[in-house]
Amino acid sequence: MAHNFKMVAVIFIVGVLFLSPILIAAPAHAGSDRLAEAIAQTPQGTKAGEINPEAKPGWLGIPGAPSPNLLIGFFWAIWVGWIFSTVGAFGGIMAGVGHITVFGLANYGKTFKQTSPILNKLIADSIRVSNQWLVGLSAAISSLNYYKAGRLVLPLGIALAIGAVGGSIGVPILTAGKISLKSYIGYFGLCVFAVAGVLLYETLPAGMAKRKAATQAAKAFEKGAKETKKLGEAKDVGVKITQFGLGKVVFTFYGVEFSFHPIIPVIGGLFIASVASFIGVGGGFLFVPFLTSVAGLPMFIVAGTSALTVLVGMVVSIFTYMVVKGTVVYWPLIGAELLGIFVGSMIGPRTSKYIPEVWLKRLFILLAVYVGLRYSSRGFLGYSIVPPF
Repeated sequence: MAHNFKMVAVIFIVGVLFLSPILIAAPAHAGSDRLAEAIAQTPQGTKAGEINPEAKPGWLGIPGAPSPNLLIGFFWAIWVGWIFSTVGAFGGIMAGVGHITVFGLANYGKTFKQTSPILNKLIADSIRVSNQWLVGLSAAISSLNYYKAGRLVLPLGIALAIGAVGGSIGVPILTAGKISLKSYIGYFGLCVFAVAGVLLYETLPAGMAKRKAATQAAKAFEKGAKETKKLGEAKDVGVKITQFGLGKVVFTFYGVEFSFHPIIPVIGGLFIASVASFIGVGGGFLFVPFLTSVAGLPMFIVAGTSALTVLVGMVVSIFTYMVVKGTVVYWPLIGAELLGIFVGSMIGPRTSKYIPEVWLKRLFILLAVYVGLRYSSRGFLGYSIVPPF
């Protein structure tokens, strides 16, 4: 039964990868028309919040818009791909940091809040989808790498993905073109900051006591990783499905048994994907706490499982934003970033096994606190309380 399930799972993953370009390759004229209309309705001039028709086209082809450095985009994306493929989260968050802050797209978009609300919201939507393109590719690469390494719980990932489809379709339809850039940034930071508290609790004695099985499996994996440097050799003691059914799924990882009821991750996937699609990220920063806290899994198999779920959600969400709602992206930057994502996502799974689980969590928490404070304060207070101000 386990062998048959693996075959089905492989077909599932390959099918998603095959269908992705077909879904996304739909005509983009609706998005171009939407952008052109927004530009036409924006006051002309050289002041902030105005568009100078004679200026050099920049991001999204908007005259006078910032022109992102593609080389910086490539190297930033390596970091994005590495962090996501290492902890199974924060790819979309770090992609958002790049698009919002590194390339200054948020500051540019905010100038149109009063003069052209339509363009302001279109820019917010474009940033959301741009983040998801990066996370989607990293998730695809990471899923396959972790599966080959025996560090992906396929039934759990698919159950989460089934729930994620609903949220990834509904939220773009309901919110595209309706969320201001300032509100987007505020909610972006608030969601991230809240998650830091959950993971911080898990590193304390009280939280660790509730996850004895995960801790035992993590220690066994760390010991095994030190004994061999060949990634494939860990597969024999990796994830093994011992029972698969609609009522209960049982699996082992390094000899430690885990189980879950499929309906729980389906519901969790629906909720998490809704939040993730709203703020334009993959949702790994929520899937990871769900998998570690609710499912009680060790971080070493959380990253791969989270990546599979994120992959499905990204395909559906990108399709809904771009094809159904006509959101546009800046392809030169996306192309350079996808190359960086590929590099970083190939490195992550090969380096993460040498980093102790507690340090993976601390890295996650550190990033969550910083990003959460920065963007929630910028969105709701109008300025950042942490550098860069």
